[in-house]
Amino acid sequence: MCRWLAYSGNPVQLETVLFHARHSLIDQSLHSTKGATTTNGDGFGMGWFQDPHDIPYRYRSVHPAWNDRNLRELARAVRAPMFIAHIRAATDTPVQETNCHPFRHRRWIFAHNGLIRSYPLMRRDLLVAIDPERFNALEGSTDSETMFYLAMTFGLETDPVTALERMAGFVEATAKKHGIEPALNMTVCACDGEQIVAARYSSERNSRSLFHTTAFRHLRELYPDDPRIVAAGDDAYLLVSEPLGDRPEVWAEVPESTAVVVRGPKVEYRPFVPVVP
Repeated sequence: MCRWLAYSGNPVQLETVLFHARHSLIDQSLHSTKGATTTNGDGFGMGWFQDPHDIPYRYRSVHPAWNDRNLRELARAVRAPMFIAHIRAATDTPVQETNCHPFRHRRWIFAHNGLIRSYPLMRRDLLVAIDPERFNALEGSTDSETMFYLAMTFGLETDPVTALERMAGFVEATAKKHGIEPALNMTVCACDGEQIVAARYSSERNSRSLFHTTAFRHLRELYPDDPRIVAAGDDAYLLVSEPLGDRPEVWAEVPESTAVVVRGPKVEYRPFVPVVP
């Protein structure tokens, strides 16, 4: 499948998070330890906010993350207080830029790891449920982008967690009509510059891995002389598909069927329960 991470905190160079950790996202593109595949080389993308109230910037490429020189240059040049990055392992859809995460609509960006099982069989039913005013914004052919626009249709901009629950419930209900069970496996992340909203869920209660930092101060204590870590601040927060290092006190697994909402220093965890809209 894929791997992703999301960061919220003081502005940091993207390079610090994407490249400098022992088991960075770039390293995971070649040597994933907890993913469905070891290699995630079917494209890379990142989206970031310079201003919380502005449209996010985005860079996507079909090149493997480990071999993208433009990515390294951008990551060194950009400092941001909130960003998402994603490495892709394609399943049944083409390797093309429009299928690379994160997807963007207005102020929101979205990344996904997982799948809708037998997606081609129910694709039409899912697509016709998307708000007609948003439908023409779809660019690619992935189940992930369809999930994003369904969440937008169900109110992501006003009530993000409920919108994701309604999206998951709708996918499962549609799959059931086609005789497909279990239907959904996902760790998803959406952000709008002011908040990160993530969820870990699967129909069979066996989701892809997702971890969060227990307290960023642990990293500062481990690396007190590293200005890159110090710059992030004590309130910095990371969500990652797999830990960026081997310090167990720094990382904790997000429980199954859990939503996470990050707004500045405040982090909320709540049950994630799909609802049929």
